[in-house]
Amino acid sequence: MSSLRALGADLAALARVRLELLAVELKQEAQRQKEVLSLTVIAALFLAAGFFALAVLVVVVFWDTHRVASLVAVCAAYLGVGGWAFVRVRAILRDRPPPLGATIAEFQRDLEMLKGDE
Repeated sequence: MSSLRALGADLAALARVRLELLAVELKQEAQRQKEVLSLTVIAALFLAAGFFALAVLVVVVFWDTHRVASLVAVCAAYLGVGGWAFVRVRAILRDRPPPLGATIAEFQRDLEMLKGDE
């Protein structure tokens, strides 16, 4: 009976450690997501303001001589940067590691260990 209690205690301790790992991973992921979102918003705002100012400057400089060409160039630049950003975001979302990967791997190892003992 005491060995059964010891086994139960060991399993409870193992589950506690795995749940602590899960909690740490969830906290880290939440913090990472907040940081990424904050930096993305800041970058987007400042880049948009900078590109808008640059676009106005280009159009003003070339207004008398090449107004249509300057507008086309500005539009092409905006579309190019927007397309690049869209492709980058898709690649990041496609290639990101699965959430809670370490926790799932530990649970898988635990299951394999338990199945091997039977």
